[in-house]
Amino acid sequence: MEDKKMKLNFSLQKLIFFVAILLFLIKLITWYITSSLSIFSDAMESITNIISGFIGLYSLYISSLPKDKNHPYGHGKIEFISTAIEGFLIFFVGMAICIKTFIHVKHHDPILLKLDYGIPLMSFTAIVNYGLGFLACKIGNKNGALTLIASGKHLQTDTYSTFGIVIGLILLNITKWIWIDPIISVIFSFVILYTGLKLLRYATAGIMDESDKELLKKLSFYINAKRDIHWIDLHHLKIIKYGSALHVDCHLTVPWFFNVKESNKEVQKLTTLTKDKFGHKVELSVHVDACTDNHCISCFNPFCKERKNFLQKRSYFYK
Repeated sequence: MEDKKMKLNFSLQKLIFFVAILLFLIKLITWYITSSLSIFSDAMESITNIISGFIGLYSLYISSLPKDKNHPYGHGKIEFISTAIEGFLIFFVGMAICIKTFIHVKHHDPILLKLDYGIPLMSFTAIVNYGLGFLACKIGNKNGALTLIASGKHLQTDTYSTFGIVIGLILLNITKWIWIDPIISVIFSFVILYTGLKLLRYATAGIMDESDKELLKKLSFYINAKRDIHWIDLHHLKIIKYGSALHVDCHLTVPWFFNVKESNKEVQKLTTLTKDKFGHKVELSVHVDACTDNHCISCFNPFCKERKNFLQKRSYFYK
């Protein structure tokens, strides 16, 4: 099952890479036909799609490699590095477009040609990008592939920007107000800069093992709903992402009279439960604690013969 997911992720990333090349050529031809600065900006942004598509292919290959002695937690962190590189490239392109626009406006009189050809061509690239981005996000979320999710979000952002450019070109074609074109180009460059910074922030969070509160909440709610009567408490719950793989660390409190074999059985139950929900790329490290008399008030095991106090409140696992 995992091999099929990896093959699907890799095939889709290859498709993204080759489509990015095709769309870049279409946008470049459209810019040559129209001489539009905003189309030039979109074409330059497409270069990052090509580069990030290639980086994404490489990172998916590396992240799929099995664990080894030098990488006991696998190679998943490469996905955060590839996302950081993609974010930097996008930010750099945004700066270059902004500078290019100001230089062009200062030293040239913009002359726009054949916008009737440019509008349908740009609309076509936007539709293809959105469809591919939606598919990448859907499969990426399903398979836990961060690289695909990043590529999908990038393509969808590119789509919104392209549609904005198309609307601007329609207005320009109707009104003949030449100043609209450089304004669209500048606005587009700021959108690109924001996207690049957002990806850099996301990649930094992953590299620095920043806590994913949403994922932590999702896991804790799921365990609470499926908890066994012998799981008296679960605390110090932490999650570290290694690309599509997850490492979960927690402390599980079980009855004090359980022997090692019985305690290990509860750990296995917790492991199986977690993997059934989040996939087999989840690795659990569980420290077992013995309950004390203080836990009786929150223990809901009705069959416990060692109970010292009645159940007063049910505890919920979170941190």
